[in-house]
Parts: sequence; C-alpha cells; structure tokens
Amino acid sequence: MKSLLAFLLAAFVVGASAQVPQPPEIAAREYILMDLTSNQVLAERDADKPADPASLTKLMTAYLVFDAIRDKKLSLTQTLPVSKRAWDQRKLGGSLMFIDTTMTPTVEELLHGLIVQSGNDAAIALAEGVGGSVENFVAMMNKQAAAWGLKNTEFKNPEGLTEPGHKISARDVAIIAEHTIEDHPEFYSYYAIRNYTYNHIKQDNRNMLLGRDPTVDGLKTGYTAAAGYCQVTSAVRDMPNGKRRLLSVVLGTASREARFSESQKLLNWGWTAWDAIHLFDAGKAVATVPVWKGSKSEVRLGSPGAIVVTVPKGEGAGLKTVIERTDPLVAPLAQGQRVGTLKVTTAAGAAVASVPLVVLEPVELAGLLGRAWDSIRLWIK
Repeated sequence: MKSLLAFLLAAFVVGASAQVPQPPEIAAREYILMDLTSNQVLAERDADKPADPASLTKLMTAYLVFDAIRDKKLSLTQTLPVSKRAWDQRKLGGSLMFIDTTMTPTVEELLHGLIVQSGNDAAIALAEGVGGSVENFVAMMNKQAAAWGLKNTEFKNPEGLTEPGHKISARDVAIIAEHTIEDHPEFYSYYAIRNYTYNHIKQDNRNMLLGRDPTVDGLKTGYTAAAGYCQVTSAVRDMPNGKRRLLSVVLGTASREARFSESQKLLNWGWTAWDAIHLFDAGKAVATVPVWKGSKSEVRLGSPGAIVVTVPKGEGAGLKTVIERTDPLVAPLAQGQRVGTLKVTTAAGAAVASVPLVVLEPVELAGLLGRAWDSIRLWIK
C-alpha cells in the first residue's frame, strides 16, 4: 500500500518568482493544511509547536486498536470487560460512551464509542484490552509516535484529558491522521458515522462538518479548557486528474463553531487556490536508463506511488521536469533502491517538488564476461 507521507519526503517549495497564494486569516493558535495527494503543506502556523491535543489523542488510540485487529490480537466481535478505571472516567469530566462494570461491550462497539461518541471510558477499556494496562498502552502510543518521527508528541493517557507533559503538534496530528487513512482504509469509514447508539443512549458525532460539507469524511474533534476547541478534518473530491484529498488541523480555536468555520475556511482555500497536477501513474517509468555490469542493459526508474504535485492555481501549464540520477548506474540493483530525483519546476523556473526515483525492477549482476566487457567500456568512457 502506498504511503506518500513515508516516501515523498522532499519538501514542497515555491520560489519567489511564483505567485504563492496567501492563506486566509485563521482564528486558531496553531494550524496546518496538507494536500495528502501530493504530500505537500499548503499553509501552516506554528505547526511544530507542542500543544494540548484533547480528544485528538484518540486518533492514536484508535490506530493502535486497528493494528491489533489487523494482527489478529483482537477481533471486532470480541468482548472486553469494563474496569473500574474506565467506569471512573465519569468522575473526571469529558465525553463518555456510558459503559459500566456490568457491561461487556464488543471491540467494535467500543470503537464506535471511541470515534463517534469520543468516549473517554471507551478509550480506557480499549487501552486495557490492547495493552493489558493503560500504562503499557501509553508506552505503545509513544513507541509508535517515535517510529513515525513525531518529535513534538508525548502521550500521557489514551483519552486526551489534560495532564502535565501530554502534548502534540498540529503537524504530528496530521501525520497520525494520514497514517490512519492510508494504513487502515477498512476502518477509516468509522470516522464518517454521524451518530451512534449504545445502551439506548444516542449521541451525535461532534464533527459537524460531516453534515455541512459532503466532501468531508472524517476525522475528529477535541476540547478541554487547556486545549481550546480543536479539530482534524479530511475531505476528498473527484477532480479532473483523479481524487484529491486535503487534511486540515486547527488547534486552540475559541468556540465549537470556530473550529468548524476555520477548518472549512482552510479546506475551501485549498480547493480554490491550488491545483493538483498528476504527472505519472504509480509504478510507471519516468525514465529508462542504461545499467552497467548487469543482466539487463537498461532499467526503469519511477515511483511506487503516483507522482502528483500541487501548484498555485494557473501554474500547472508548462511544468518542467529534470531527472538527477546516479551515473554510471552499476548492477546489482534492488527493486525500490533510490537512485535519483525528479525535480519539478514551474515554467518560470520556480521549484515545486523533488520526488525520489527508485528502481522499478531488480537487476542482477551479469556473468564474468559481461562484467569484464562493461568494465572496459566504462574505462574507455
């Protein structure tokens, strides 16, 4: 499965000669807007500043539960006990699924309680079910954050209540959300559920953009007095060049309505001020180049994912590409081995993106005579 976030690591840059759209004024302490189709940041403010994430914490909680189900450590139909610790969440304030120690909800019911109802009690029950204890689960959360390189994140609990040292940045929230969408598409649809009823108690999803914008299909809201009103939102549209997905994160807005309006403002600007240009399909050769001392004389270079770049509206015409690569390219070559970079610029020469190019199929060493002959040719060259 593709992971543009993991593969297209080169930063997005627009040169001074390009007409860079200026984002609207966003009433949030920190925010970021990403085009996940091209893995480019379109706008940000203090996106690496650690902040209280409130219930956005539950993105990581749910992700680890999805992992456990994938790895067959849990099943959706498996029941879990409700501990006194989960039941005691009712004393701490915040959102609840309203489970108690007499109940044995299934993992799927708890996931709905976690994602749709934002239940802190569901978060504790799932954490204990996956990690054996809340403390072990929190260690798993931090281990996963470290594996993704989230330098501005530290979890202290699985539900998001304010606690000293519990922090995350807007960019790190976006990375967790992107991994959720890319790694667990079979569960991502849970984030679009508008309401859920458990034990005769019906609760609406707090993400009101699900009803206001038909292109929005997730993810999560959060609120504590320390965090303010927070939201991470993703929306997808069918565009002439294929589907395009945007992701916004706003932290520290002043009200419930503000987190919706500022998220919508960012998304609308992303759709209207920028164009996504599809350059190459996934696995399609960007170039075919000579190979020395190999069982083949040529090899195809490309990207495992589609190569898409996002440019200011109107800048797509006349994009230029230049390949910088290892030369000479000498066997053996492994599939997926990086050997070059595709540089994309506007017609005026402003840098747009740098995309790693890899070997699309392996090339083994040639026989002794083939290697000797190519050694002579390389010496002459």
